Amino acid sequence: MTPSHEGVEKVQANPADGAVHGNEEASIDRYLDVLKNSLTRAAGSERYRPLGPVNPWRQAAVQAVNGLLRPLSLEVVKRLPFDPQAREHGLDRPAEAETMIGLRRLENIRFCVEDVLRRSVPGDLIETGVWRGGACIFMRAVLKAHGVVDRTVWLADSFQGLPKPDPRYAKDAGDMHHTAPELSVSRSQVEDNFRRYGLLDEQVKFLVGWFANTLPGAPIERLAVLRLDGDMYGSTIEALESLYD
Repeated sequence: MTPSHEGVEKVQANPADGAVHGNEEASIDRYLDVLKNSLTRAAGSERYRPLGPVNPWRQAAVQAVNGLLRPLSLEVVKRLPFDPQAREHGLDRPAEAETMIGLRRLENIRFCVEDVLRRSVPGDLIETGVWRGGACIFMRAVLKAHGVVDRTVWLADSFQGLPKPDPRYAKDAGDMHHTAPELSVSRSQVEDNFRRYGLLDEQVKFLVGWFANTLPGAPIERLAVLRLDGDMYGSTIEALESLYD
């Protein structure tokens, strides 16, 4: 600082400060872009996809064949060309990626988390229905990139797939998600995925079980970001009733 002729101190701007800040932002952008592409496998490395539950008869046949192949570490899959547009918008189900929500939704997660940080909205982050954990890995990465140490990322999931339709929810009648074995991902698998990216720490916590049992009494003081991905009406309404104020 240098004194002015009037005796009032003036603060001289350091041009390097802006450069440093710009470099930090660029580094954050690069890190999150690389992570986003890795979590979705957007580079197009996959060419196969497990057969989904199109109808109960085909699903039963696929499960029976996969049961015979599993001891050989084999699985029935569908061969298909990589579709970058589908991967961008989350319209396919990647065989190996940690998330199926696509690049656009991951970018939306970043926007929401950074908006909360920018406006100092208090609270943790949660996803209800996490599959392989990719969206939550990205949430944790955004916090880490910005040096945030006072917020937790909560993962709520049964970690055993989806439930059978509840008769109380007419909109779920005939839902077949519970027949899809690829939607059943264990907690240990999700933890391994976090470790792969160096993001499994004390700021990551798990709520294991059906939402109706775990969410009403969850030890969460306040939420700033709530992402619902329960696939079914029942899973969605139960999460909203417990978590949205």
